[in-house]
Amino acid sequence: MINRRFFIKKTSASVLSSIFIPTYSPLDQKNNKIITILHTNDVHSHIDPFPKNDISFPNAGGVIARSNLINQIKKNNPNTLLLDAGDIFQGTPYFNFFGGEIELKLMSKMGYSAATLGNHEFDNGIKKLSSCLKNANFPIINSNYTIKNTPLEHVIKRFKIFELDGIKIGVFGLGIELQGLVEKKLYKGIKYLDPLEISNDLSHKLKNEENCEIVICLSHLGYNLNYEKGGMCDLLLARKTKNIDLIIGGHSHTFMEKPEKVKNLLGDEVLINQVGCFGVNLGKIDFYLSSKKSKTESSLIKV
Repeated sequence: MINRRFFIKKTSASVLSSIFIPTYSPLDQKNNKIITILHTNDVHSHIDPFPKNDISFPNAGGVIARSNLINQIKKNNPNTLLLDAGDIFQGTPYFNFFGGEIELKLMSKMGYSAATLGNHEFDNGIKKLSSCLKNANFPIINSNYTIKNTPLEHVIKRFKIFELDGIKIGVFGLGIELQGLVEKKLYKGIKYLDPLEISNDLSHKLKNEENCEIVICLSHLGYNLNYEKGGMCDLLLARKTKNIDLIIGGHSHTFMEKPEKVKNLLGDEVLINQVGCFGVNLGKIDFYLSSKKSKTESSLIKV
């Protein structure tokens, strides 16, 4: 396992977080690689920008503004992944009238690489969810729900490995316990599996068997929900696992100006990031990989 150390750097334009990782053999032949990770969470069907007189987010957000930012960033670096940490659905009349179809079609046009499931994805039931997900031309990933013999069985992927500029990136997804949040009839047949056990097994597979140099967890567990009581959340996940490099969070609508640095079971540091809600922010993380060391910088971009 890599021995890693983090530091925080700020610039006048945005808040940046950086991580240095001494490299190992898979990177020895790859110099000056830059991998960009863009991410959103809890957009909740917010397709239009907020009105200019909105108290919290005047003129903020909207698919057009987000798409323009994404295109600009991808033009600067084609080696970019665009990820979402769940709760794509529910929150505006777009979902009430179209059931999620528009959201997924727009995300497809924006070039999303992958997303995970939030609890609100089940608001119309598992059958309608399965049908609706056909509108996504990107994989929907969940690793800790049992989906065998349900309408989602051949729709959801357990993990996905991407390769950009010779760098392998493993992505898996974690959903929150649906009991108490969603009516049982809406997720019939799905069981919640222990995120810690799943994460340790799967991140080990991705890092050590599939030789992924970056392992990312798309989490809809929440940043620190019930953490003091030992509740499952991103903070606990980072501390109780071994091979995750980045946790992109959702569910708790946490606005993080910079990622949280947390030491895992091996004493290595993991980044946790979440960009609030409603599509008003776009997270950006750049991994700089060289033959001597690897570095990541993370910034929060207002949409």
